[in-house]
Amino acid sequence: MKTKKIGFIGGGNMASSLIAGLIASGHSSGDLWVHDVNHQAADALAAGHQINTADSSRGLIEKVEIIVLAVKPQVIKEVSQAIAPYLNPQQLVVSIAAGIPQRSLSHWLGEKVAIVRCMPNTPALVLTGATGLHANANVSAEQRDLAENIMRSVGVSLWFDEESQLDTVTAISGSGPAYFFLLMEAMEKTALELGMDEQTARLLVQQTALGAAKIALEASESPEQLRKRVTSPGGTTQAAIETFEHAGFSSLVEKAIKAAKDRSIEMSKQLGEC
Repeated sequence: MKTKKIGFIGGGNMASSLIAGLIASGHSSGDLWVHDVNHQAADALAAGHQINTADSSRGLIEKVEIIVLAVKPQVIKEVSQAIAPYLNPQQLVVSIAAGIPQRSLSHWLGEKVAIVRCMPNTPALVLTGATGLHANANVSAEQRDLAENIMRSVGVSLWFDEESQLDTVTAISGSGPAYFFLLMEAMEKTALELGMDEQTARLLVQQTALGAAKIALEASESPEQLRKRVTSPGGTTQAAIETFEHAGFSSLVEKAIKAAKDRSIEMSKQLGEC
């Protein structure tokens, strides 16, 4: 990717993963900066990745072209208002704070600031994330590419023209890992009840989940087609699938995802109040 100076305000797990991903994808560690109110955390992150630290957010902004807001949603208003006076029109702000809408970011940072709002998920911590992105009208084509490259360093990135779709992204990929963990948890618990030891049950469930995901990613067929391909008529898989369906599995998943989306909309209104 084209090297740009990138600064991270906030030095938590997501910032650490993005920094590691950027360096792994060829970005120069010398062009990366971090500032955190917890200076020990920033120093540890800088030492671990051989990047630069800034003593203040203002000091960081003066050195970089892209600012990544990697702070908790509860403090992003305060952070945004603090850096707003020092931003210049050529800089890009990338927010990975969940639930904070563009209108609030623009209100706090400035109406003319180029802002890309991102919704990553926790697998980004192991460089297999899925991120939804939305740019405001001030973001140039080059800046879109730069933001996409940053998030692609930890997984796949998808653009959405309608910001409201990020609430669906939150419900699908943001909360999604927990849905799979819940299924894995139930499968493991059942295996234990059927007499299997915990270590064996966990490994079987984990490897099966990994294998299914890998097949789905590499295959050209839809999940429905893949399911049918491994479901032999009258076999064990069919018995399990029919049990799921008779219990309303698909309807339950639909209700759960819609509940997550509704909660995302509600939280965005609460967190993003100007």
